[in-house]
Amino acid sequence: MAEQQRGRRAIEVGPTGRAVAANIARLRERRGLTTRQLSAALERAGRAVPASGITRMEKAERVVTADELAAFAAVFGVSPSALLLPMTVRADDDVEVTGGGHAPAAEAWAWANGQRPLILTPGIEQTQMLEYQLFGKPQWLREPSHLILRGERGPEELQQARRKYELLASIGGASLDRLKELDPEAFEVGGDG
Repeated sequence: MAEQQRGRRAIEVGPTGRAVAANIARLRERRGLTTRQLSAALERAGRAVPASGITRMEKAERVVTADELAAFAAVFGVSPSALLLPMTVRADDDVEVTGGGHAPAAEAWAWANGQRPLILTPGIEQTQMLEYQLFGKPQWLREPSHLILRGERGPEELQQARRKYELLASIGGASLDRLKELDPEAFEVGGDG
């Protein structure tokens, strides 16, 4: 047993973990709660975390599990994204997201709130938007208007958009009639594409 414990490495807290730590402390203080009071509230919510554990979480000395993150968000009355990202002063402030690198705060929040991918690659933005909607949300929550990219598009780009819309509709990702309504230009080009 002692050998197993010696061989274990502590889980390193990265930039998102540090944001979670700061946000737990910020929200606890804003709510006027001590760590003991917050611990009691978490226990009533079905997720026991001792006051000493909360202190260690706030210092980023203890990793917050996904279940604990959800419980904190429920107890504080905020969305999980309010814990995951730093509270910045401006939309263009730089934030670091574990696995995603650096991004303007507005883009990171749009990603965390289910509005767009964190990173959009020039030339394949529309594909990334479609996949984000398709794989990241249940069908009943997808809003086809988020799938439409506006701006100047040539005939090839319009045909590509139409093919993507048709594929999305064929797998139940959106209503083809609604997509035609939202982006009629893509369906006016080139017949069958």
